[in-house]
Amino acid sequence: MNCRHCQTPLRLVFLDLGYAPPSNAYLSEADLRRPEITYPLKLFVCDHCWLVQTQDFVAADALFTSDYAYFSSTSSSWLQHAADYSAMIRQRLGLNADSLVIEVAANDGYLLRNVVQAGIPCLGIEPTDATAAAAEAQGIPILRQFFGTALGQELAAQGRQADLIIGNNVYAHVPDINDFTAGLKAALKPSGTVTLEFPHLLQLIAHNQFDTVYHEHFSYLSLHAVQRILQAHELRLWDVEQLPTHGGSLRVYAIHADDPRPTTAAVADLLATEQTQGLRDLATYQAFQPRANRVKNDLLAHLIEQQRAGRRIAAYGAAAKGNTLLNYAGIKPDLLPYVCDAAPAKQGKYLPGSHIPIRPPAALRDEPPDEVLILPWNIAEEVKAQLADLAEQGTRFVSAVPSLNIS
Repeated sequence: MNCRHCQTPLRLVFLDLGYAPPSNAYLSEADLRRPEITYPLKLFVCDHCWLVQTQDFVAADALFTSDYAYFSSTSSSWLQHAADYSAMIRQRLGLNADSLVIEVAANDGYLLRNVVQAGIPCLGIEPTDATAAAAEAQGIPILRQFFGTALGQELAAQGRQADLIIGNNVYAHVPDINDFTAGLKAALKPSGTVTLEFPHLLQLIAHNQFDTVYHEHFSYLSLHAVQRILQAHELRLWDVEQLPTHGGSLRVYAIHADDPRPTTAAVADLLATEQTQGLRDLATYQAFQPRANRVKNDLLAHLIEQQRAGRRIAAYGAAAKGNTLLNYAGIKPDLLPYVCDAAPAKQGKYLPGSHIPIRPPAALRDEPPDEVLILPWNIAEEVKAQLADLAEQGTRFVSAVPSLNIS
C-alpha cells in the first residue's frame, strides 16, 4: 500500500487491532442469524509526509450507508459546541444574508440550523439518507452526495462558491483526501475560508486514545500532515485552534494560497509542539501498540473480576469508539449484558461484532447496575450528570481510556 496523500510506500505499522466489522454497522435481530463481515483494522504511518492512515480494505459507500446511525444532535454538549462555533464564525468572517455557507457532512442539521436561524443562505452536503432527511425536516437544503473534486467544480460552475465551507469531523473520514481537498479549493470563493475540525493525532498518542481508530476514520491527522495536504492543493493554513472536543481536536482555517490574510503565530507554535512531542519520529509510533494492549487487558480483567464477584455491569453509549474497544478485547454479552444509548435509531439493535444489545437509558433505572462502563469517554462528565441519581444509589462509573478508572 502507498500513502493516500504522497504515494510513498508504507512500511511502518503504527497500530494493529486485529479484525473488526465497521464500527457503525449496527445489527438488527435478523442480522444476528447472518454472516458478519470483518476487516483488518490496522494503521500505518507514512515516514515521508507523516500521515497516519488505515490499511485499505473498505469502500466509503459500505461504511456510510443510507441507514447510518450516527446522529450528531444526540449529544447536548456537541449541540452547544456547534452553536458557539456558528456565533463566533459569523462575527469573525462578517457573514450575512449575502453570504453562502456550505457544510460538508452536514449530518442531521445540528450546525446549519444555527446558520438558517441567522438568516444566512446555506447548503448541506450529506450522503446518508437518514441524517439528510432529519436536516431537511429543519428547512436545511441538502445535496445527498459524497463531496470531492467533481462536486466542488460543479458548485463553482453553478455560481455557488462559498464564503465559508465547514467540515466538522469529516476530513478524517474521506478515503481520497487529495480529491476531497481539491473539491474544497474548487468550491471556495476567492476570499472564502474553510474550517475543518478533526481529532488531533497528538492527543490520540498522548492520551492513548486507540479506541478512536475505526474503519470510518481513514486518516489520523497532525497539523504538519494537514498543512502539507492543503499546500499541495494551493490552500494555505491561516490559523489553528485547539479544542477539547473528542478528546482533543484541532480547528484549522484554510484560505487560498494567494489570500492576503497573514498566517497567525498559532500555526508555527503548534507545528513546533508537534515536532517536540515526536510526531516526526518513528520511535513515537513504534511505542504505541503496547499501550493499547495494556488498556485492553486491564478492562478485560476488571470485567471478569466483577462477573466472578456477582456484580451487575452495564455500559452507556453505543459509540464507534466503544465498538473498537469491545471488539479488540473480545468482550461479549456474557461479560457486558447490554449497553444503553439515547439515540432512538440505535435502540433495539445490537453492537457490531460483540452483538451486545442496545437499550434505552431507562433500562439503567429499571435494574440499577453496580457499575456503568462509559464507552464514549469524551462525554463522560455529561453522562455522569445525567445518571447522578444512580451514583446516589451506589452505582460506580468506569472508563477504560486512557487507563482504567473507577469513580
